[in-house]
Amino acid sequence: MGDEINNEHDLGYKSILSNKKNFIEFMRSFVKKDWVDVINEDNIVLIDKEFILEDFKEEEADLIYKANIEGRDIIFYVLLELQSKVDFRMPIRLLMYMTEIWRDELNNTENNLKKKKEYKLPAIIPIVLYNGKNNWTAVRNFKEILSGHELFEDNVVDFRYLLFDVNRMDKNELIDIANVISSVFLLDQKVEIEELVNRLKLVGKFIKSKASKEQEKVFKGWILNILKKRLEDENKEDIAKVLIQISEKEGDDMISNLGDTIIKGLEEREKIGIEKGIEKIAVNMLKRGDSIEDIIEITELSYERIVDIKNKLLN
Repeated sequence: MGDEINNEHDLGYKSILSNKKNFIEFMRSFVKKDWVDVINEDNIVLIDKEFILEDFKEEEADLIYKANIEGRDIIFYVLLELQSKVDFRMPIRLLMYMTEIWRDELNNTENNLKKKKEYKLPAIIPIVLYNGKNNWTAVRNFKEILSGHELFEDNVVDFRYLLFDVNRMDKNELIDIANVISSVFLLDQKVEIEELVNRLKLVGKFIKSKASKEQEKVFKGWILNILKKRLEDENKEDIAKVLIQISEKEGDDMISNLGDTIIKGLEEREKIGIEKGIEKIAVNMLKRGDSIEDIIEITELSYERIVDIKNKLLN
């Protein structure tokens, strides 16, 4: 994928997590904190803003949700780190984004209100979603990038971000969770094509039984974007056509059937490759002057097919 964000991947994840039901499922399934239980669709809203900092323009991809929990505003800032390499500047990036969010909050708050003693900025929960192939080795606590932080204890700025490392998530745990978000993570992990197909069949059952129509629609869009990229080294054009055709059909078994369709396409491609290889042997034998009878014995091609190949060579 390189160091730059893959636009299709970026938009795919943003589309999935911009659905409030998906975001809440994500938080409840993967954040092991008591406070996630009080987040619901009635007290959370997606903020339509992007804080693109000059130093990180090529890397920026984020989502911002604001929740009102027990009368207090809380902001969930999700940074989508869809790159192949770990960015060791992550704590710095997050602090800069968080500062921009607070600056925006202050600019949109009446002066007389923000001057009051009881005025408080919303708490920001920083979240990093990473799907790179390498282990995440950047520090999680901000203070750890500060020289001499151990000397000053609680007198230095500090926070700890939540990290979700997709490729290090346990397959069985994702299967047990069995919802839209776990399905996305399950399919986004770097696995061989046969394993991907097996997972597609499992995921089809999750989506059929648990996803709303809106979630299913968003999920299908994600599959169209991501699988075209994942299968580019296979029969890319054929798979792309199949994906588009299937996405236009109605029916809950679409996702499960997609796995069978991919396998069928790959088998057909392999068959064509074998046939081409056999025909190449026949061509070489004809050029060498071997008899048609000998070619039939070696290649098992029909007499008519070998004559056809011979005529094409002569022409």
